Amino acid sequence: MVILLNVDLAQIKLKSPLILASGILGTSIPYFRNLEKDIGSITTKSIGVKPSFGHETPNIIPLKNGILNSMGIPNPGIEYFKHEIKLAKSLLSIPIIVSVYGEDEDEFRKAAFHAEDAGADAIELNLSCPHKGKVAQFSESATLAKSTLESVSNSVKVPIFAKLSPNVSNISKIAVACENGGAKGICAINTLKSMKIDINMKKPLFPSTFGGLSGPPLHPIAVRCVYEIYQAVSIPIIGTGGVTNWQDAIELILAGAKCVGIGTSISIKGISIFKEINEGIFKYIEKNNYKSINDLVGLAHRSV
Repeated sequence: MVILLNVDLAQIKLKSPLILASGILGTSIPYFRNLEKDIGSITTKSIGVKPSFGHETPNIIPLKNGILNSMGIPNPGIEYFKHEIKLAKSLLSIPIIVSVYGEDEDEFRKAAFHAEDAGADAIELNLSCPHKGKVAQFSESATLAKSTLESVSNSVKVPIFAKLSPNVSNISKIAVACENGGAKGICAINTLKSMKIDINMKKPLFPSTFGGLSGPPLHPIAVRCVYEIYQAVSIPIIGTGGVTNWQDAIELILAGAKCVGIGTSISIKGISIFKEINEGIFKYIEKNNYKSINDLVGLAHRSV
């Protein structure tokens, strides 16, 4: 199974195309170790230069088929988290992608520098959180996205991946700007800006007003975004959004994703979802007589 599922992500060798998406189990070394055998890489929770307690509760709202969250990226700050990165590197045999965020280019650059110093194999720039201060602006402007990527890529040597937002009119334009700025990969997509109103209190349920929608409802949007980005850039794509089974993962791969990020579904199905999806992809490859998963990447474009 392993050989058929091997992928090369910006010259990083992965034994599986499945990646733990940022924001889920991303700060716990014990969970990392439980995931290791069924996963290609781990993305940490987004970490900033300074510690953050995040937003007031309530900040998570379960829906019938998804989740709204307005966590506000609670995290211990990169200085503290460097110890966790170093520990994870000493214990794990799989690559670690450290997700960082900032409210200006300097914060992105500093956080990325410290992440690399701690041993990150790659760095994801969270340009797109819809409920954390000024973060989302970096994926809403092609000029700002390119400038930020240039600033960070000139400061570190490891590959930089840009995590983009679906809350834009032309995601391909932003992806191209990131590639031109030095990104070695695109992660698509972050959560969809949403909100919920308490009809009794007659006000937004989140103290911060807006949140991000994740889970199954996001999947068709992720497929569309990956499909459009694949047509516009030459760097690999990590497709993320509403993956609950192997069919969802295959759909993103056919749209153009080289790897597939899984997040919210872990809270629904548990970590066994990784093994289940790996096995489903493997059987699909064998049934359709492909040599490896790489033969499937972007195949939907060639059949149009």
